[in-house]
Amino acid sequence: MGNWFYAAAQAAPGGAEGGGTMVSFVLPMVFMVVIFYFLLIRPQQKKSKEHKALLDNLKKGDRIITSGGIIGTIINIDDQIVNLEVADRVRIDLGRAYIAGFAPKK
Repeated sequence: MGNWFYAAAQAAPGGAEGGGTMVSFVLPMVFMVVIFYFLLIRPQQKKSKEHKALLDNLKKGDRIITSGGIIGTIINIDDQIVNLEVADRVRIDLGRAYIAGFAPKK
């Protein structure tokens, strides 16, 4: 039992087997990176681009909803701060990045 087992153990990690092992490890990793890109990274970039376009197109009089759920009308808009009227003579300042989208019309 001794000699043939020792000879087979010495021959197994040879040159031809080493390349196949590397391909069988790298190929699934590349496949996983591609899946992560299409399922996670690309949709997030698209959503981020749409939100930036929304923020760039805001103007006075737009009715918006914040990420906290507050609905109001834009009274004044600055680079970073938006002044909203949420009720009659009730105004709040809000960071521009916290605007989630346009609110439905009354």
